Amino acid sequence: MHKLAAAFVVLASPAMATGLEIEIEGEGANGTVTVDLFEDLAPKHVEQITALAAGGQYDGVVFHRVIDGFMAQTGDVQHGRVGADMRRAGTGGSNRPDLPAEFSDYNFDRGVVGMARAQDPNSANSQFFIMFEPGPFLNGQYTVVGQVTDGMDVVDAIKRGDGPNGAVIGQPDAMKKVTVTE
Repeated sequence: MHKLAAAFVVLASPAMATGLEIEIEGEGANGTVTVDLFEDLAPKHVEQITALAAGGQYDGVVFHRVIDGFMAQTGDVQHGRVGADMRRAGTGGSNRPDLPAEFSDYNFDRGVVGMARAQDPNSANSQFFIMFEPGPFLNGQYTVVGQVTDGMDVVDAIKRGDGPNGAVIGQPDAMKKVTVTE
């Protein structure tokens, strides 16, 4: 009976994903990026991202804000879809609630994945960014959710934006398909 109870507990517990596989396509980048997610640092944010990915919400979402030497931002499942009005991209989230900040001591180095948010530290929802270069000024100010483990060459090729806010002009590169990995 003890083994059966233990098996039930394992089956009844939510399966924690360990990563994402992001297929990117566009004028700049074409390929796959693998991300290791940090459930120990940001369990609520990782749960939100994996739920959105598992539901197909990130499929067809563009990299709307890309600043050379800084980061590439995506994940606006409300206004950031391929073919949508790109003037609104970056202003939306998802139908899930915003998340309380889960700040950590993990540094925003090259390849780190962080959650985008508004001025309110507790406003992260669906948008995230991948660092091109270290951004120590973000440390302790934004939630770290993961690290690129393969495909930084694909990230480096993402079509860059213009101006100080990095808005991508024309057709931005997009996440064709985002898959949750174990």
